[in-house]
Order: sequence, then C-alpha cells, then structure tokens
Amino acid sequence: MSAPTGIDHNAREHSPNLAYGMVKAAALAYKDEATVEATAREWGFDRVRHHHTLFTPPFPLEDTQAYTIASDKMIITGFRGTEPAQIRDWLSDGTTPPSPGPAGTGYVHYGFGQALDSVFPTVKEALADFRDNDQSVWFTGHSLGGALAMLAGCRIYLEAPHLHADGIYTYGQPRTCDRLLAASCNKGFKDRLHRYVNNNDIVPHLPPEPAYTHVNTLHYIDSTGRIRTSMPLLSALGDRAKGATADLLAPASDALRDHPVKQYVAAMEKNLVGSQH
Repeated sequence: MSAPTGIDHNAREHSPNLAYGMVKAAALAYKDEATVEATAREWGFDRVRHHHTLFTPPFPLEDTQAYTIASDKMIITGFRGTEPAQIRDWLSDGTTPPSPGPAGTGYVHYGFGQALDSVFPTVKEALADFRDNDQSVWFTGHSLGGALAMLAGCRIYLEAPHLHADGIYTYGQPRTCDRLLAASCNKGFKDRLHRYVNNNDIVPHLPPEPAYTHVNTLHYIDSTGRIRTSMPLLSALGDRAKGATADLLAPASDALRDHPVKQYVAAMEKNLVGSQH
C-alpha cells in the first residue's frame, strides 16, 4: 500500500500517518512561497500565511522562515531549517549566553530564541486569526526548524494557553533549552510532543550538555529505518555503530548523511507503509 498524498485533518492523536504528514509539512517549509501555497491547496488547506524575517550581523543565520496553513479542522505552522552549509554556523552559537525562556521559565539557546522572536508575533497572530472553528493546532520543523517548532509550541502553551497546540513534531532537532523549560514542556504536552532522531544524525547531539537538553519523548530511527520508541543503551550504541560503518569509504559521514529532511521523510513513509500491511 502506498503512502497517502495529503494530511488527515481530523487527526487528534499521534499515529504513523500523522507523523508522516508532519514530516512532509516540515519539508514543505524549505520550499518557496508559491510551492507552499500550491501544496497547501492540494492538501485541503485554504488559508496560508508566510512568516519571514531577515537578520542583521553579527547573528549567524540569514533569516527565519515559516508558514501557517489552515482548514476548517486543522492548523499547521511549519518552520524551515537551515541549509547544510549553515549548520556549523548556528551550532557554534552554543557558546553564547542563554536567553530567558518563555514566561520566565528556564532559558533557551540564544540564537534559537532570537530566531523565534523574529517571527513569533506573526505566528501568534495567524493562529488567532485562523482558529475560528476550534481547529487542532500543530507545530512542525526539521533541524533548526524543529528547535523553533518546539520553542513556539512551548511558548504558546506558557503565554497564550487559549491557542494551546495539540502536538509538536520535530525531526533532527538540536538541543534547545535547559532542564527547567524541558520539564515544563514535558508536563504541558506529555504524549503530544514527538521528537524523531535518525540513527547517527549529529545535530540532535548539539549544542552539548549539560547546558542544553531535550524533551523526553524520543522516536529513534535505527540503522534499518525502523522507528523505535525505546531501545536499551547497549543496543542503541551497537545500532549507531552499525549505521556509522555502513559506508566503508566514509564511515564518519553518517553523522551528516543522516540529517537531511529527505532522510526523515523516507523513514516516516517506510514505517507508515509497513504499518499498513
């Protein structure tokens, strides 16, 4: 059975189908505005709003881009990640002083906090304007986009609870906040915050602990492409070693090869189709 081409607007709970839809929405954030609008219409979303802010030096990111799409049943905000050449730039920003977290809860990575601040007012405005039928609300993103999706969802939860998201899906997300804010998000979202990590993808391991950490819910994509919700430590280490040696000509390249959004899309599709047999 093939994977569906659209997104189930009636979804309210986690499922392989929803995870696949959300990774497609995360990948869409990398496209130009015309493609976002055309794809949104194909998926049955009749309202689109773009969020785009340019940065000024010395901030290492060029800009932050996101979109919000809405139907009469579902609203999705997708945040764009970074191009591979930029990864080293924004991860190196982990040495800068952290910024206060939303509603004064804990603290966040300075660069990620600034990136979200640049578009958050328009994101919040779009959610308030579009949510006119008690639609479900979802945040998604890959790489830096995943960090922004996680922070945006938590910020809405803490600062505008009437717009509380039904779920957050991130793919290849870097560490974003301290343990206090992570604990608040774990409590607020419980089983509605889903973080996917593809085998040896290096980005989820940066910036380094203990300054920054992750929320609890992890879906690990093993070296065969199977999604696991739990895996013993020794088994996980062995699986990562297996993935790292898959390419005998460039074993270290697995850390970057596992990061692109297309790898996450392929894994979500593989597991979705497999679950339907």
